[in-house]
Amino acid sequence: MLRIASLDVAYGGLRALDGVSIEVAHGQFVAVVGPNGAGKTTLFRAISGTVTPAGGTIHYDGHDLLAVPAARRPHLGIAHVPEGRQVFPSMTVLENLELGAYTEAGRARWRESLDLVLQLFPVLGARRGQLAGTLSGGEQQMLAIGRGLASAPKLLMLDEPSMGLAPAVADTIFDRIQQIHHEHGVAVLLVEQRVAEALESCDRGYVLETGRIVMQGNHDALIADDRVKKAYLGL
Repeated sequence: MLRIASLDVAYGGLRALDGVSIEVAHGQFVAVVGPNGAGKTTLFRAISGTVTPAGGTIHYDGHDLLAVPAARRPHLGIAHVPEGRQVFPSMTVLENLELGAYTEAGRARWRESLDLVLQLFPVLGARRGQLAGTLSGGEQQMLAIGRGLASAPKLLMLDEPSMGLAPAVADTIFDRIQQIHHEHGVAVLLVEQRVAEALESCDRGYVLETGRIVMQGNHDALIADDRVKKAYLGL
């Protein structure tokens, strides 16, 4: 589905990504973990088209993604849920979800997608007329994920969905992400600092440090790796 090969991204002469190669198969859950400043968010921005790579290739579902304008990429089935939630605070919950459904598939499947979002996050149904800026941090994260799902994506990209959330709320978010993957067949590409939860959930994981992939494998292999245990799991 998604194949990234030898991707390079530089800002002002500093290389944020250096030869990064990642693959996500149809229906697969892939996690990219690593410390702050490793280049995880830059990777997502390159896929979404908000930064231009200096080298490498990105292919998605038969398309050369680097030849597709950023505004067109969501219509191919890519939903990017950004770091920090970035809901529209002066719009209602329902209006935020409706904005997510602006893609061709989102418009065609709006009722189905809305039912899915409200099933996953019932609190959004109870707050559908409430301004998004008045929601709690956890509710805003639920809304951001719901807005992504409203586009009826094939690939859901989640950038640090647990950031700033209480542990119990973050656990709920992870549970819902797994439900989206297992029950609804959506491929998930997750960037996350909560390494244990991310690797436990994923089919395959990559460890990104200072712009380079330093380890990769299925979740069992990565969790058993001594370097991962020491650096990220505190074992």
